[in-house]
Amino acid sequence: MLPMAEIHHECGIAAVYQLPGDVHPLCPEGLPEQASRLLPRMLLDIQNRGQLAAGMTAYHPGRDQILDTHKEIGTVSEVFRLSHKGKAESLMQRYSGVAAIGHVRYATCGAEDRNYAQPYERHHLEKRKWFAFAFNGQLANYAALKEKLLSEAEYHLARENDTEIIMHEISRELSGDRRPRLVDVMKAVCQRFDGAYSLVLLNAQGDMLVARDPLGIKPLCYALEGTLFAAASESVPLLNLGFQPESIKSLPPGHAITITGGKFAIEKFADSPRSAHCFFEWVYFANVASTLDDRSVYLSRTTLGEELARLELADGGVPLDENTIVVPVPDTSKAAADAMAHRLRVPSREGLIRNRYSGRTFIEGSGNRKNKAESKYTPLREVLGGKRVFLVEDSIVRSTTMRVLLNRIRTLGGAKEIHVRVACPPIIAPCFYGIDMSTVDELFAPKLMRGRPLNDEVQAEMAASLGADSLRYLPIESISRAIRLEPNKLCQACITGQYPTDHGQQLYQIALENVGKGDSASRTYEVQHTLTFAQ
Repeated sequence: MLPMAEIHHECGIAAVYQLPGDVHPLCPEGLPEQASRLLPRMLLDIQNRGQLAAGMTAYHPGRDQILDTHKEIGTVSEVFRLSHKGKAESLMQRYSGVAAIGHVRYATCGAEDRNYAQPYERHHLEKRKWFAFAFNGQLANYAALKEKLLSEAEYHLARENDTEIIMHEISRELSGDRRPRLVDVMKAVCQRFDGAYSLVLLNAQGDMLVARDPLGIKPLCYALEGTLFAAASESVPLLNLGFQPESIKSLPPGHAITITGGKFAIEKFADSPRSAHCFFEWVYFANVASTLDDRSVYLSRTTLGEELARLELADGGVPLDENTIVVPVPDTSKAAADAMAHRLRVPSREGLIRNRYSGRTFIEGSGNRKNKAESKYTPLREVLGGKRVFLVEDSIVRSTTMRVLLNRIRTLGGAKEIHVRVACPPIIAPCFYGIDMSTVDELFAPKLMRGRPLNDEVQAEMAASLGADSLRYLPIESISRAIRLEPNKLCQACITGQYPTDHGQQLYQIALENVGKGDSASRTYEVQHTLTFAQ
């Protein structure tokens, strides 16, 4: 999948299965066919990963619609009618099942309508070929895969996204009289995929597949206690279901979990010469309470704040006195801001109050980001008035929100000085693995860096452009220190321009060639697709 206000994320996936045997105590109502009721609860806990659409597919062998899918545009609460007890209950009864998969979506590619909501379901007369699946990520070689499919006679694609490509590639492996194991399907299709993909699949035989790409770009956690299995993009949904922390693990890259004939197994489907975990999960996207690949999101963000404080103390450029405060941009910057303030021995204050009913501007999709940003945060003059403010932000991508914030903090909040501190290096390159920033022209930093290294002069120009008194980014080496992973185990393409896959690097070259050509309205992979068919 693919698109970010400051940034749009990809999506989130979830799965649950009540295995044969004694019904697990966490299974609702003590009935195996009610296991699917856990899915909306899990999706609520990964709502941070996408608010455009949500859906689930449930498996129940005792009904005509063995697989049945409910999906719609909207938040999880809206899609599953959670504020209306009767309607929510009716949905849970209709979509009951011993197993279910689910998805929350932000559109990284494709239109913002129900047809692009996931899971995708492919009906077939043979139960083994009737399946539903959902995925988190993006195929960097989407255009090439699409061109190859359409070059074959009688093939047609109804949607402009890589989700449909994946569905057809899986279907191809199931065609004819072949009866491959689900893990063997993954072994085959992964040879053709370049990019990021964590996926969940459920078929009409009751078989389930949960898989993570060989680089492990997107996170994927799972837990198995007794007869209950669950998986999700993050650890928080599993913890909140009631699984013990020691039961929650990250699925290794290139591995798949299968449940076939009621039997649980974990198997490697592809070699993983290296990992390339998306560093932005720890910096921004993931729930601060999550643990991904044995690394705490909260602790990583506090370390980033300590790195900011270390740089501040090293040069002593900004006075630290009784009028100095640290203010986080809610909510993802709070851990870093608190840690920075603690190390600097100045107060950390909530000088910006987020309107939690305005939505996350990076997830909402199209529209006026400036107006959304203005309604998103309210500055507190009682906190900010007359103060020297260290404003801590997790990242600056397009700068729309930051410009609005600085103006409101100064005019409405009455701050004396505003010093922006970014708990991330400059975003200089697009993402082709599931985050909506696919062109260079839309990014803030490259416009001012213009190929120059990040130094005091460049950062002063950036501050002036934003309307801040000063600005400081973290250096690239701070990221691996904070996450406690070697740089070669992280995907840091958006801050280095070095991509972990061939097609990602090729798309970056196209993005560089398109700088200043007016293609900003189109994503790079869409421009590439147009160019491919124009040749």
